[in-house]
Amino acid sequence: MAKGMREIKRQIKSVQNTRQITKAMEMVASAKLRKAQEKAQASRPYVEKLKEVVSSIATGSDGVSHPMLVSRAVKRTAYIVITSDGGLVGGYNANLLRNVMDTLKSKHTSKEEYGLFVIGRKGRDYFTRRDLPVVQSVTELSDTPKFADIKSLAYAAVQGFELEQYDEVFICYSQFINAITQRPTVDRLLPFENVEHHGGTAMYEYEPSPEAVLEVLLPKYAETLIFSALLEGKASELGAKMTAMGSATKNATKMINELTLTYNRARQAAITQEITEIVAGANAQG
Repeated sequence: MAKGMREIKRQIKSVQNTRQITKAMEMVASAKLRKAQEKAQASRPYVEKLKEVVSSIATGSDGVSHPMLVSRAVKRTAYIVITSDGGLVGGYNANLLRNVMDTLKSKHTSKEEYGLFVIGRKGRDYFTRRDLPVVQSVTELSDTPKFADIKSLAYAAVQGFELEQYDEVFICYSQFINAITQRPTVDRLLPFENVEHHGGTAMYEYEPSPEAVLEVLLPKYAETLIFSALLEGKASELGAKMTAMGSATKNATKMINELTLTYNRARQAAITQEITEIVAGANAQG
């Protein structure tokens, strides 16, 4: 019995140590999540202004056209997939990668029909193990990434479309709803179709010409949307980590309570047995 009680005490101590770690990780993720949300929100005015200028040129200038605005027959597709580098994020990566795999199976019959641009070690390793065509990957990003971290990947994906290596580009990320909910999303990034003018009343003059401005702006706009999705993904990742660590902390507390109850019962049983033995011995002598 004493040996069993020592084991229970050792288990309680181990779970208490684990709870301290998960609680600390939950608090860190919570603090980082606030920063990630602020950074995502700070990028929105820039994205909206770019969108306004692009739509103004595309809809307000007669005869202006660009390959990134026109659909063509789809022979090969690029997918930009945003995952995390580390684990302990609940179902964040699993849900997104399942969604991506479902999309690949439904749209393609051969690996030759698509290429994968992967952000995050979890996604890269997942696709590499399945021998899927990873064209380029970026890993070891900080929790507050900069555009320079993914510039080469974003440029390669967008340029691949411009050079007609790919006829469509999709971006796959987790849309941040709140700390508990992240929605796996697969959105078409390129080509831009049905560009609508979004309500700006400002009149623009373009130098040297609307076509030349559009030539520069459209790739930048696409790259900005990729970075915006990355910021959204980081917020989702941290929200998922905070929720997962919160659940782990609650489960550890529940386990500690159950083990403590078991220990107290075992201790009470041991004391009762000792008393019974003492009384039986006294009776035997009397």
